[in-house]
Amino acid sequence: QVHLVESGGGSVQPGGSLKLSCGASGSSFIINAMGWYRQTPGNRRTMVAIDNSSGTTTYADAVKGRFTLSRENAKDTVTLEMNNLKPEDTAVYFCYAIIRTIPGENGQYWGQGTQVTVSS
Repeated sequence: QVHLVESGGGSVQPGGSLKLSCGASGSSFIINAMGWYRQTPGNRRTMVAIDNSSGTTTYADAVKGRFTLSRENAKDTVTLEMNNLKPEDTAVYFCYAIIRTIPGENGQYWGQGTQVTVSS
């Protein structure tokens, strides 16, 4: 069994910064992709940033130049540094990963979600 555990989030004023971290725990697995989605009430989850197994990171247009995703393979963690935050960044942020268990096959995994609120 694999679990994603998130930390970080909270409230900040516009223009401020926050950092989200997510770690995968369990036994015998390979992470093929890892990153973050976000969701606001009444809307579907949308991709914020994803790092795939080849090291390519994809960002949503809305966060390019402001958010940075870092992946530390040795610790099975990702960190999302969010700068110049805007009120429209307010959402619940979910860690996401595509993980292959050994033995097993690829599956999608989600963290429990963490609230980010940007407000003056």
